Amino acid sequence: MSTVTERLEALGLTLPKAAAPVANYVPFVRSGNLVVISGQICFGADGKIAAAHTGKLGAEVSAEDGIAAARLCALNVLAQVQAAVGDLERGVVQCIRLGGFINAVPTFAGLAGIMNGASDLMVEVLGDRGRHARSTVGVAELPLDAAVEVEAMFEVK
Repeated sequence: MSTVTERLEALGLTLPKAAAPVANYVPFVRSGNLVVISGQICFGADGKIAAAHTGKLGAEVSAEDGIAAARLCALNVLAQVQAAVGDLERGVVQCIRLGGFINAVPTFAGLAGIMNGASDLMVEVLGDRGRHARSTVGVAELPLDAAVEVEAMFEVK
């Protein structure tokens, strides 16, 4: 069985540095064996949001770019988990829940497909430990005009 690091490498991904909060909150809270990750937006490796990942699904942002943005959000979630527990391989028992917020026009009906970008990445990286419960909602606006934001809860050691 491959490790989290090997899976990331096979996907051509590197965990970014855990992003600092952009407002008055903490990036994660640990309580006992649970870690709750604050909403992570689609910052790229350079710490910025690409133009393709700003705006609304169903208008400025294509479905493909929305899925890519959701994957970046999930990668940023994993960076926060690593900051919380130190080691994804040994520290994560299970991804319990993902919550997705999709910046979309009111008529955009593809919310679940966009959020699959985050869900799929979680399973690709963590294997069965990445399978989770989920909710996905369309919203009128997100911080920094991000196309997608993802929050999470993990069981940890």
